[in-house]
Amino acid sequence: MPVAHDIAAETELWDTFAESAFKDDAEPVFCWTQYTGHGPGPELLGGPRRVLEIGCGTGRALAYLAEQGIEAHGVDLSPVMVKKINERWADTGATFECGEVLDWLAADENRYDAVYSVFGAAWFTDPGRLFPLVRARLNQGGVFVFSQPPAIPGAYGPQGMYKGGFAGKAMFTYRYSYRPAVWERLLTRAGFATAEARIIDAPKAGHIGTLIVRARAS
Repeated sequence: MPVAHDIAAETELWDTFAESAFKDDAEPVFCWTQYTGHGPGPELLGGPRRVLEIGCGTGRALAYLAEQGIEAHGVDLSPVMVKKINERWADTGATFECGEVLDWLAADENRYDAVYSVFGAAWFTDPGRLFPLVRARLNQGGVFVFSQPPAIPGAYGPQGMYKGGFAGKAMFTYRYSYRPAVWERLLTRAGFATAEARIIDAPKAGHIGTLIVRARAS
């Protein structure tokens, strides 16, 4: 069942996250998993000329792609984060805009060879609304790739998440978790020609793996 998101409250949550997550001395890096140097790299994007990252966070992945000569664009809900990353990565040529991803995609008239999300908006947005909007922004043969933690067994659909522990001001959002086969069905129903969802094991046995999903537009 769709969940109503309080965008103003979520903006405050991600602004708070930006204050702690962004580091002035951060370097460009591209990694799909939560483990440095682990798993596949930007080759999953298929050699694009123009990319869009939804929920671009610290901007490090886009800065990395921009330095490879790719036209790199990002959107993030937090105005605090967007201000920080525009200042930090201005010299790379990457561009960053502030916006709620569903509204932003609905208004965007550009096309991309790849749209992607690394523990970003694809994790925190209703896929029934997000996926058709992403598909509409892709060039023919373009790809949509996203990564996030795999679902906890038996806990599927929208999952509530508090920020900052269980005391203090109640700041929360919703993230979306499904089995790999369900992610594939959601993408093909949204108009993608193919979809593959797989779980990459963590580098250490028994630790949390990474769900990576890749879909291609016809």
